Amino acid sequence: MNLHPTQPLIFQGLESVMKEVTSCNVLLIYPRFRSESFWNYPEACELVGARYPAAPLGLITVAALLPREWNVRLVNRNTEQLMDEDIAWADLVMTGGMITQQPDTIELIGRAHAMGKPVVVGGPDATSSPHIYQSADFLVLGEAEGILQTFVDAWNKGLGSGVFTAPKFQIDVARSPVPRFDLLNFEHYLYVGLQFSRGCPFTCEFCDIIELYGRVPRTKTIPQVFAELDTLYALGYRGHVDFVDDNLIGNKKVVKAFLRELRTWQEAHDFPFEFSTEASINLAEDTELLELMKQANFFLVFIGIESPDPETLIATKKRQNTRRDMVESIHKIYSYGMMVTAGFIVGFDSEKDSVADAMADFIEAAAIPVCMVGLLYALPNTQLTRRLQHEGRLHPGHDIMPDVDAGDQCTSGLNFDTLRPLRDVLDDYRHILLRIYDPTAYVGRINRLVSMLDRSDRPRDLPKGDARRKVGAVETVNKVFNKLPELRDAFWQTFMNCAKTNPQALRLAVGFMAMYLHLGPYSRYVVDAVDRRIEELGPRSRQSNERLLSAALNSDT
Repeated sequence: MNLHPTQPLIFQGLESVMKEVTSCNVLLIYPRFRSESFWNYPEACELVGARYPAAPLGLITVAALLPREWNVRLVNRNTEQLMDEDIAWADLVMTGGMITQQPDTIELIGRAHAMGKPVVVGGPDATSSPHIYQSADFLVLGEAEGILQTFVDAWNKGLGSGVFTAPKFQIDVARSPVPRFDLLNFEHYLYVGLQFSRGCPFTCEFCDIIELYGRVPRTKTIPQVFAELDTLYALGYRGHVDFVDDNLIGNKKVVKAFLRELRTWQEAHDFPFEFSTEASINLAEDTELLELMKQANFFLVFIGIESPDPETLIATKKRQNTRRDMVESIHKIYSYGMMVTAGFIVGFDSEKDSVADAMADFIEAAAIPVCMVGLLYALPNTQLTRRLQHEGRLHPGHDIMPDVDAGDQCTSGLNFDTLRPLRDVLDDYRHILLRIYDPTAYVGRINRLVSMLDRSDRPRDLPKGDARRKVGAVETVNKVFNKLPELRDAFWQTFMNCAKTNPQALRLAVGFMAMYLHLGPYSRYVVDAVDRRIEELGPRSRQSNERLLSAALNSDT
């Protein structure tokens, strides 16, 4: 069966049509991420009694799209055990997620089938690589709002298998229901998520967001988002809420209108939430937008920097980062009381010589404590992957996530033949990690950040019910000391400096210290994995590298 995601709709198994089904026990299973991942920081979670950073927003949105008369349970494999009794209860198992969840999703399909249960798989990885999931009974591809009801109708009529594909970029997200937040145990998570928009106006070559959701940001209505906030509030949740948009400011006009009302809502409810999100760096040039985010109580923004090299940014079609001084832009965001975490990538074709010092120097100058520095990974169905395919440089099984040493792109990146010698790319990568996650360098960036972070006119205390109130600043620092006693002097000096010079930022500075419980050991884990990869390389092959460069040049012409 051809499972290309551009197919409009395929039905299989018509011979299994039986009497209509009116009710169903549905088990939603969120697949496990590997523990060895930049994004999985159990040590920081444990400080406040949480089990995992983020709640599974996609699955609880799917739950809200299912018929009300269906019985729905959620098991998150990252926070709890999946028992055979859970599967035995179900008439139907629904699962799926991102590429890093791929190995566990495949395992879940086999486990459910062993107990005689049909399985539905959806989510971004299934949409991008449906052939990986051919063992599933049903595939629901694309945005669920555009196709899930079609699947439900087919299931109710007794269909036993099939592929259901939503039209691309045509879904009105105003049709998206309030997620089933009631299925969550809030105590299990550091934060919960909301989504305001889908899509991004930019064209970064390596990114799959524009392939999945398009370049025209589609936004929910303002009343729709407030219905979600009201639901969270009524359920008693207080604390960190992440807008999971891949670029919250993709449609500035609409998001500004929302933020104006969000400030009013926050004031009326005594600021129960503190927000984070992801945005492009042009946020820094819009002082009105920065002020609105500040007033609404945003405290953290993730920004994709990728590289400090303008030639690399142009080559990878991220020109928006070349039109401004990025260090000054980050410092400006700090001046509005919002911290920045950032993404960087090593392994672009345009890298001619060592990039290690330039990238580490940039991170130091910008004073960004937490940086996701990964190896370039050719995601399925991106411009990058199509180009590499044309050049004959993709590795066999490039879209299959191995279940060994593959938590994310830090250890599984470079699934293609690089133009620079692979050993040089890996040497650069390990050098960057060793520099930026050296404890002295890490603490130094926190100190410089604190000197720029303006937290005036912010709520002084966390709201009652916020899990982060469980531990005080001194208590958290002591816990860090107990686990990393060698950092006691450096971290204590930073703590005292912040307490004296910028007490409003103390809680956030302590949070960065707590993150080092994960980032320090994890960076060393990645360096060890890179060292093993370097050792496995054979002698340098100049002829091979010249062949790759020639292939790329010929492709351009």
